[in-house]
Amino acid sequence: MHSHMKPLVSILIPAYNAELWLTNTLYSALAQTWENKEIIIVDDGSSDETLALARTFESEIVKVFTQGHQGAAAARNKAFSLSRGAYIQWLDADDLLAPDKIEKQMGALKELSNLRVLLSGEWGSFMHRPSRAQFARSGLWCDLTRSEWLMRKMEQNSYMQTASWLVSRELTQAAGPWNTQLLGDDDGEYFCRVLLASEGVHFVRGAKIYYRVTGRDTLSYIGISDQKREAQWISMELQIRYLQSLEESDRSRAACVKYLQDWVANFYPERLDIFEKVAKLSMQLGGQIEVPTLCWKYSWIKALFGWRFARRTQLIATRFKLSMLSYADMALARLSRGRRSILP
Repeated sequence: MHSHMKPLVSILIPAYNAELWLTNTLYSALAQTWENKEIIIVDDGSSDETLALARTFESEIVKVFTQGHQGAAAARNKAFSLSRGAYIQWLDADDLLAPDKIEKQMGALKELSNLRVLLSGEWGSFMHRPSRAQFARSGLWCDLTRSEWLMRKMEQNSYMQTASWLVSRELTQAAGPWNTQLLGDDDGEYFCRVLLASEGVHFVRGAKIYYRVTGRDTLSYIGISDQKREAQWISMELQIRYLQSLEESDRSRAACVKYLQDWVANFYPERLDIFEKVAKLSMQLGGQIEVPTLCWKYSWIKALFGWRFARRTQLIATRFKLSMLSYADMALARLSRGRRSILP
């Protein structure tokens, strides 16, 4: 089949200070075996060489735009407004697509013939060597109804990475724009809305993406940011409301309580106001939130210096360990294959 007979797929890439990773991300987008594609990059006011690097790729297929720094959600909204594709592939500027990712998902559509079906795929995490990506199967890796997908997400504290989805334009428009007020978990909230607008999820085996974990500050990392804590709480409230709109049952309420418990450590003890809101909502759902505990390595710090100091020490130590692992993996990547390698 000639490319002009196939639906156009828009690969939309928001980019902010991504000069270290953008080249490989664009190579993976250009390498897609689905020929009828466009790639739209929106630079979100980067202060490094991201914009200049992106412009070296400009062509009939690759279009580059820029805006003042407004956040990833705003950059995604702009990219979508500039796109023409019948299907949308969201792609962060440091992640990678397997060459046949889009083709496998588009191939699955032949059996579905339904623009309201949401397509998902496999995702694995890596630092600097995609060949070492860990693909950890979860309960979301199968065909699911809308309510079942959301309940499993909350029960299992699981999720699908942003690039694992392929969304029809019709479904994207029905879901509405990304929420620019959310500084964290904007993808979790957004794809719940996409899910609500859909007629269920179809999981496509072998449609793989590679999610980069670098140890650097990322949008998803909450840490000690009050703004991100507040955004996380807003996102959680919305997602619970979305599930309740689909199903009101003992299981759905228990799933929401489990979800609240899994995330409450991000608010306690620094934001007791949010912790109290979490506890209140849990009671309304018929459950009870337990005060989070620290592992034994930090409990003695709590005894000597208090909860806040122990919690901050834990965050710093975890971040430091991840950064050291990232640097070590980067060194191994440079030794084995060089910085510009893409996929296995």
